[in-house]
Amino acid sequence: MIQVTVFRTDKQITAFELSGHAESGPYGYDLVCAGVSAVSIGTVNAVMELCDTNLEIEQGAEGGYLHVTLPKRLPYEQMGKVQLLFEGMLISLKSIELEYSQFIKIENK
Repeated sequence: MIQVTVFRTDKQITAFELSGHAESGPYGYDLVCAGVSAVSIGTVNAVMELCDTNLEIEQGAEGGYLHVTLPKRLPYEQMGKVQLLFEGMLISLKSIELEYSQFIKIENK
């Protein structure tokens, strides 16, 4: 199962972590894993490119782990854009969870 943990401070996402494997299909054909990976990596790339923001990123060597943390201080406008992209990611992940709840769980901390 993929565990998604979203860390918030004052309603703003400060970090998120994805761990585990969906195992909803054979390797290379796991649609849940592919969807979660595309949404999360696409969001990270969008934040870095569109918001000119360097994120702290930790990845597992064999896959199955991604931890992304925002810098401590961002200008207000930049933070607003980052939050919009992160919240969009969360909506997409919740859509996957709605259909495939046996393979993905999302929690807020």
